[in-house]
Amino acid sequence: MDAVRVALLREVLAGTEWPGAARRFAGALRSSVVPHRGGLLLVGTEAYEPWHLAAHLVDESAWSGLPELAPTLVRHRVRPGAPAHLAVGLGRLEAAGRGATLLMVAPGRPDAGLLQRVHDARRAGVTVLSLDGGDEELRGLAHETLTVAEDAGVDLDTVQHLVSAAAGENSLPSQRGGRRFRDRLSGLADRLTAPPPARW
Repeated sequence: MDAVRVALLREVLAGTEWPGAARRFAGALRSSVVPHRGGLLLVGTEAYEPWHLAAHLVDESAWSGLPELAPTLVRHRVRPGAPAHLAVGLGRLEAAGRGATLLMVAPGRPDAGLLQRVHDARRAGVTVLSLDGGDEELRGLAHETLTVAEDAGVDLDTVQHLVSAAAGENSLPSQRGGRRFRDRLSGLADRLTAPPPARW
């Protein structure tokens, strides 16, 4: 989703909790992956694979100059001959250790086996974040959560767009000075799509 569409989405959701909540969650994600450089693992449930979020985070990583935001997509089923970026199975969670970050995306209840893997990863020192539909057990395992309940008025895919965009644009200023081009573009889009001021 490009900067203009994200700006329009934020405008539609202005006055709700979602733009701010997504920025806070994105800030937690960024502060976990950037200083520690331990890698970002992204995993969904057996029924829901967050490949779309993975693609957006890869884009945000490139645009923001933060390679740490590019995730490794961990899959429940890896097909023979799959390309390297689609060939990482659940065993990768067992190999994760201190400094790594695990972002779990779960609109429904994860199965017990996956929850155990997440629990083990946390015990090994992995920082766990969850974008979820409200599963209490998963929320209990996560250091940071953003829950999108069924009656939230938005869906999990929409919130993922907000989170991925905020993860890239809200990064610390670069040493080159000034605002990054993407931040300036986002600001311009916000101004162009804002309603005209009221005239009395």
